[in-house]
Amino acid sequence: MDTLAPGRRRGRRAGVGHAGRSDRGHPRDVGTGRHGGRGATAGAGEALVRSGGLSIRVPGDKSITQRALILGAMADGESRIAGALRGADPLATGRALAALGVEIDGLDAGEDQVVRIAGCGLRSWRSPSGTLDLENSGTGVRLLAGALAAQPLTAVLAGDESLSRRPMGRITGPLRRMGASIRYLERPGVLPFQIVGGGLNGIRHEGRVASAQVKSAILFAGVGGGVGVEVREPRRSRDHSERMLEGMGVEVVEGAAAEGWLVRVPEPPPRLSPLQMQVPGDFSSAAFFLAWAALVGCGDLLQLEAVGVNPTRTGLLPALARMGADVRVLGRRSEGGEAVGDLVVGGDGSALHAVTVGEDEIPGMVDEVPILAVLAARAEGVSRISGAGELRVKESDRLAALATNLRRIGVAVEEFDDGLEVEGTDAPLTGVVESFHDHRIAMAFGILGATPGCNIRIDDPGTTDVSFPGFWDLLGRVRTWWESMGHGTWRPGPGKRQPRSVAQDARASAVAGSAGCTVVAIDGSAGSGKSTTAAAVAGQLGYRHLDSGALYRAVTLGLLDADLAMAVETVTPADLEALDIAIEWRDAAMAVRMRGVRVPEEALRAARVTSEVSAVSALAPVREHLLELQRAAADGPGLVAEGRDMGTVVFPDAAVKIYLDAHPRERARRRIRQRGGSAGAAEIEEEARRLKDRDERDSSRSLAPLARAGDAVLLDTTHMDPRAQMEAVIRLVRSVEPSP
Repeated sequence: MDTLAPGRRRGRRAGVGHAGRSDRGHPRDVGTGRHGGRGATAGAGEALVRSGGLSIRVPGDKSITQRALILGAMADGESRIAGALRGADPLATGRALAALGVEIDGLDAGEDQVVRIAGCGLRSWRSPSGTLDLENSGTGVRLLAGALAAQPLTAVLAGDESLSRRPMGRITGPLRRMGASIRYLERPGVLPFQIVGGGLNGIRHEGRVASAQVKSAILFAGVGGGVGVEVREPRRSRDHSERMLEGMGVEVVEGAAAEGWLVRVPEPPPRLSPLQMQVPGDFSSAAFFLAWAALVGCGDLLQLEAVGVNPTRTGLLPALARMGADVRVLGRRSEGGEAVGDLVVGGDGSALHAVTVGEDEIPGMVDEVPILAVLAARAEGVSRISGAGELRVKESDRLAALATNLRRIGVAVEEFDDGLEVEGTDAPLTGVVESFHDHRIAMAFGILGATPGCNIRIDDPGTTDVSFPGFWDLLGRVRTWWESMGHGTWRPGPGKRQPRSVAQDARASAVAGSAGCTVVAIDGSAGSGKSTTAAAVAGQLGYRHLDSGALYRAVTLGLLDADLAMAVETVTPADLEALDIAIEWRDAAMAVRMRGVRVPEEALRAARVTSEVSAVSALAPVREHLLELQRAAADGPGLVAEGRDMGTVVFPDAAVKIYLDAHPRERARRRIRQRGGSAGAAEIEEEARRLKDRDERDSSRSLAPLARAGDAVLLDTTHMDPRAQMEAVIRLVRSVEPSP
């Protein structure tokens, strides 16, 4: 990574009942992502096994990245931003700025690349040729509106369906009072709207709620227009904008005042100095993994590196402490004017306690309420969250989304106008969660689903890309690391028996097959990656690979050729014996023989076989006929068996059991690519429908239904490539292999 020269702070602070803060510092040099004396660190979205534990690093802070892009575009000269988030929201903001004539380089590259912004000055953007589509970025559209209010140009701001439902009056009201001309184009108070900027006057604004977006929009408009502004809030909101503006040469006066918090820019400078900064890890993203660590009780083995710990953002930490989670900030330091530290969660996983959070705390944890509610679902007692009405106008109505989904998976919850009451439970939690296209809802329940005793599916996991690209992959790696260390598959409440770990169960039970043969059972839905993963794992370990689906396809092919498949209820054991199905092993590779002849792969994958195999595989005579044939394959050093009932029926005592799954659309894309077809939107939806229909048939059949074994590790492969899937499984196998 390039090394950035440190910037110079020019803002001076005056007291408004406030003596200043010690954690604001000069932007520091951005080096290689290593801190002196700490050794190698994980890259953004990556996990690094270290002595005695695991270190991970979450992507750059979304709020800071968005502000850095817009303020960098308002500066004179080139701003250089390291560690910027490459999520969907910052990318949408970057495209809007490009349409306004701002040159931005490196935003579409990897997070190890520095983003360079060629600032145009305070009032030198050009009129865009089309609508500025901010997609789902509420921060982007509101802060950009503030900056556009000072520009002598006309622009139209728009967003996707979700963003177009969110209220914009709290932004447009004060901007209109400053002199900007704003006209709603469809419905009052929401996007899209046209803004004609320039010729602003100063303003004193009193907000009814603490909102960093409203405050920042006014500050950006005042600085851009060269007019003094003052914002009074009932409580202090996050202060990233103030910190950044100070570093760019703006005098920012702030502090406690009568009935709230005051922020004032009395005399904006004629130009802004460029930004030179390192974006810290996003605390809101880190919060999900803090919660996971608290739920599973991994002590201080999991460390989150270089996370922003700005005191206006870390309101969750005191709440976690009251719940019994010991979160510590190590190596506290200052980077680019922001407090940064490494986070660890202590404790042994003993039960969390219910917590009460009120309106005074909400501004400091407004984005963490979803994960707090999920933690409450596993805490002892009734947790109460109030003063959180602001969550009803986020990417979704988060209070309603939380209440709906908690009830759906079996948690008792009561919803109020401004909050929730959640009654904790230690019962198994199961169900499909609706994300409502909200990244934080998806991630919160994804974390809960990755803890023992939960079997939770997210309807649209891809929505997490808004703020945390690679979330599911990182979560899968963290969970696999934890389970590979032999930790249990279920953590009951106090006084209840703790079941044995996967490793303990494997060593305590007889492994199906010959003595010394390690059996790895991989089950899962169609298109989840079973065959690819099983073949790769078997090849890497030198184990046999049993493709049970090939056996059922061979039976289906034989019955079709004998005109029996269309009348499946008439199939007899004698008919199956006549097919003479056998497995031929060539070293570890499997082939299927029928009536003494090897069956070509293309014949097994023919469309006529695919259309009938689900019905044939549901027949009791067929499953009984193939059961012992499959079990006999467990010979030699090891066997990787993949199918739909490997861990539940064929090898119930397998050393390792894994259940693979993925979002239906991702499974559909894989199936279409496997056939060499075109993966257009219509084709994907049709294939996804077929896969869901098959899953429903296989899950509802009375004999050996598709189901995850109670002690199987769930691995969501939606955002995992084949290599990552293989490595995750191998780590689990290594944890149970007998010592030589």
